[in-house]
Amino acid sequence: MTTGFVRAALVQTTWTGDKESMIKAHEDYAREAAAQGAKVICFQELFYGPYFCQVQDAAYYEYAESIPGPTTERFQALAAELGMVMVLPMYEQEQPGVLYNTAAVVDADGKYLGKYRKNHIPQVKGFWEKFYFRPGNLGYPVFDTAVGKVGVYICYDRHFPEGWRALGLNGAQIVFNPSATSRGLSSYLWQLEQPASAVANEYFVGAINRVGVEDLGDNDFYGQTYFVDPEGKFVGDVGDTHNPELIVRDLDLSLLETVRDRWQFYRDRRPDAYGDLVRP
Repeated sequence: MTTGFVRAALVQTTWTGDKESMIKAHEDYAREAAAQGAKVICFQELFYGPYFCQVQDAAYYEYAESIPGPTTERFQALAAELGMVMVLPMYEQEQPGVLYNTAAVVDADGKYLGKYRKNHIPQVKGFWEKFYFRPGNLGYPVFDTAVGKVGVYICYDRHFPEGWRALGLNGAQIVFNPSATSRGLSSYLWQLEQPASAVANEYFVGAINRVGVEDLGDNDFYGQTYFVDPEGKFVGDVGDTHNPELIVRDLDLSLLETVRDRWQFYRDRRPDAYGDLVRP
């Protein structure tokens, strides 16, 4: 298990109006984070586009691309240049008509390590995701990176405790949860769920949310991006509720061993007693 301090970064930002300028903005955020000493960064859900799931329009399928593909390769080069691990939440086309809400993970030397596909797909007003994405089919991978073992859970996933636990069982030390979540819908949960999951599963969580109101609807993305430690404590301040912000924090990974020795949640699990939990 990796120990010691890791300087980590999260980005919350507004939609710029087109894919290329959004990608350039995130390249700038990555360079700024590297200048501050960050060794790992995660962007927000579907980072290079608007949150188009506010509407159901096939025109937005054009935002999908292969992973790895052009955007992944562009950030692989940047990761190698900066010596930074990158988590890149994007719209994936596996083949025409087969689309996923996905995050690519790139190591600090620019190597593509793999991807996570969002498993839980909502279909409610303002979040019409089943129109755009198939449910993920890659399980809950954990990636062995230059900063330790990194997992990803995406937005709506966070309401389901099973995946959080699977990531812990697979060895995660830091789990990133890139999101696009709206003020009127989920803000009462935002500073509750991820800290509780960090405590229950004994790892760090980086919770990312975009900011602003986009032209596609009235979803008001409320930011409040943060890191939380395995004792449920915020690492530094929570991000702004309205404005773009780069969050850079030092995470003391040695705290994981301290907390796990204290509570022994993994030792005292009873998987033999949980069979009913996975019945349809």
